[in-house]
Amino acid sequence: MKQHSISTNGILRTLPFLFAFALLTACGGAATETPGEEEHRDVRGEEKGPEVALTAEQIKAVGLITGTMEKRGLKTSLKANGRLVLPPDKSAQVSVLLGGIVRDIPVQEGQRVEKGQVLATLENIEFLQLQQDYLETQANLLVLTADLRRQQDLHTDQINATKTLERAQADLTGAEARFATMAAKLRIFGTDPARLAPEAISSTFALRAPISGNLTHIAINLGQFAEPNKPLFVVVDNRGLHIDLNVFEQDLARVHVGQQVVFGHAGEPVGQHTATIFGMNKAFESDQQAIIVHAKLDDTAEELLPGMYIEALIMTDSTQAWSLPNEAVVSNGDDHFIFVEDEPNTYEQVQIRTGASELGYTEVVPLTELPPKAKVVVKGAYYLLSELTKGSGEHDH
Repeated sequence: MKQHSISTNGILRTLPFLFAFALLTACGGAATETPGEEEHRDVRGEEKGPEVALTAEQIKAVGLITGTMEKRGLKTSLKANGRLVLPPDKSAQVSVLLGGIVRDIPVQEGQRVEKGQVLATLENIEFLQLQQDYLETQANLLVLTADLRRQQDLHTDQINATKTLERAQADLTGAEARFATMAAKLRIFGTDPARLAPEAISSTFALRAPISGNLTHIAINLGQFAEPNKPLFVVVDNRGLHIDLNVFEQDLARVHVGQQVVFGHAGEPVGQHTATIFGMNKAFESDQQAIIVHAKLDDTAEELLPGMYIEALIMTDSTQAWSLPNEAVVSNGDDHFIFVEDEPNTYEQVQIRTGASELGYTEVVPLTELPPKAKVVVKGAYYLLSELTKGSGEHDH
């Protein structure tokens, strides 16, 4: 009885200690599950960056849109300035060798004309004389040819002297030379010598377009005397436009024939038009350490005109890289960021490095690993950045 009583009392004395131990153990287990003491990690198992949570109404008001990164062939580029120019064979000043009174102008400034089309009709008495001389020389050739044959026959029969035969030959050769010269003059005036006949003689001749293109200037009026060698019309063919770009000495090693050029004139984006480099000058310009690089337009838009000042990017090195629209990348000081949808309507700021940029897209290298199909904010990123930086200083746009 005494032994049993001691055992019972011992058990009773140890119960409070057992209860306290169980309570401490339970409390310890509950502490490890307290949410406030968990590490702040995202679905990637990495520490999260700053986040912005928006309501559905805010997302709609901002126009926030998400997308995914994509592999693109991006090229690094070199900025260059220049002008649109025409090669010498695509611009013509039209004049006459023989002056005349203007009798007709069947064209207008701004009109497109084709090569050989009549621009004006002129009248000159000297043109009449040229046609008369041509026809007379043509008739005289028949006489001189017959005379030479007769002299050759007589010389064969030893009836005439060699000197007489030589004179007949010289007369015919001289007449043939005059005949050929007058025929060439008639062609200059647009007259076909083979079709000229006494009944077709005219005092007027046509001034024709030497190239196809647009008339940009007319310098004569009806009834006016058109002076020789003075420009009367200007015709330009803008389909021959190309770019002359200034490339400085330190950049020459990056430029070569065959590279693509994207450009734009004042008031439009740089990437609006494209061209291809086809030639490079081999000497510096007289006033600067730069050379002229020539690029042929891939297509000629109506608004592109000779003399226009343009800004261009010469596409140099090419690389395949993950990229996003430029609007998805925001900057705060020297750091660059994107925003990734971590949870519905919640967007995490992720720091990145940027690389090549071309035609509205920029190479993006996240400093922390992202899932392949991560939803990235491609429109509205600046709004999210402003929400994060409220009261902490200015941010760069």
